[in-house]
Amino acid sequence: MVRIVLKSSIFAMTLALLLSLAWAIRIFPSVSEYHEAPKYSNEDQCQHPKTETAFPICDPSLIHVAMTLDSEYLRGSIASVHSILKHAACPENIHLHFIAAASSAADLNKIVHTSFPSLSFKIYPFKEEAKIKKLISLFIRPALENPLNYARIYLSEILDPCIKRVVYVDSDTIVIDDIKKLWSTTLGNERVIGAPTYCHANFSSYFNEEFWSDEKLRSVFEGKKACYFNTGVMVMDLERWRGGDYTKRMEGWMEVQKERRIYELGSLPPLMLVFGGEVEGIDHRWNQHGLGGDNVVNSCRSLHPGPVSLMHWSGKGKPWVRLDEGRPCPLDHLWAPYDLYAFSKPTL
Repeated sequence: MVRIVLKSSIFAMTLALLLSLAWAIRIFPSVSEYHEAPKYSNEDQCQHPKTETAFPICDPSLIHVAMTLDSEYLRGSIASVHSILKHAACPENIHLHFIAAASSAADLNKIVHTSFPSLSFKIYPFKEEAKIKKLISLFIRPALENPLNYARIYLSEILDPCIKRVVYVDSDTIVIDDIKKLWSTTLGNERVIGAPTYCHANFSSYFNEEFWSDEKLRSVFEGKKACYFNTGVMVMDLERWRGGDYTKRMEGWMEVQKERRIYELGSLPPLMLVFGGEVEGIDHRWNQHGLGGDNVVNSCRSLHPGPVSLMHWSGKGKPWVRLDEGRPCPLDHLWAPYDLYAFSKPTL
């Protein structure tokens, strides 16, 4: 009897240890989980960055791209970076700025460096995480409560003051064009951000009755043609952003949300409240979004009509998850060639 109890106890302890190890591996990816990407070199017409200067990050020849980085979406981030480098005419001029939770920044730094040994990049611990946690409201989708969703509104403070412009992209994107074209977008009329806009969408649905019934609140859109824009791809003029105190304005709206609950969609509404009607419209080819099926489980989407430069799996469905589960959507096979995950299943 004692032996049986003892064996059961040992079995339980072993099982618990194995489960905890599996959980740790899932949450904290290791360097060995990702292949090294091919080395991509500049074409002849590229101006090579001056790495020997005192402040190489301030080199005007650099193309600055920002992205958040965490263990849950790391596989998507690695694939996105791979796609950016593969299709760039001047990949050696691209500098990646990754914002990550302070607790995982060091481990993620090793993985990125191993996957892209020649990539120019920096990982920034998200120091504003504690502040954001106090401002975030609870949402229907827990993923919307991740503080890193709000990192994009702090880029003007996180990045070096000499960086005047950045392209922000979500981790579930694939770029199939030279990102320098997006980077070079003209932002006229003192516009602070540029993004594909969608004026046919029902803008009013992004805020609830509490918002629209309050004359003072809804007056923020008076006299403006406010169109929906997806914040997963944005060209951001950081110099103008810093001069307009836009981060504090968004924090103010988040405080209103905390008190009165005027929307349900995470980090998107604060950006719409501040920039609605004042966004520089960019060609839709730079954000073919909704490929994750929006909020409908197991739904597949097709591309919008027209040319495509960037595909965005926004929504609940992520291509790496569906591919691994053996139930991919047709467009997920366009994501697979950029996947560097060592244990990914071969696509049919």
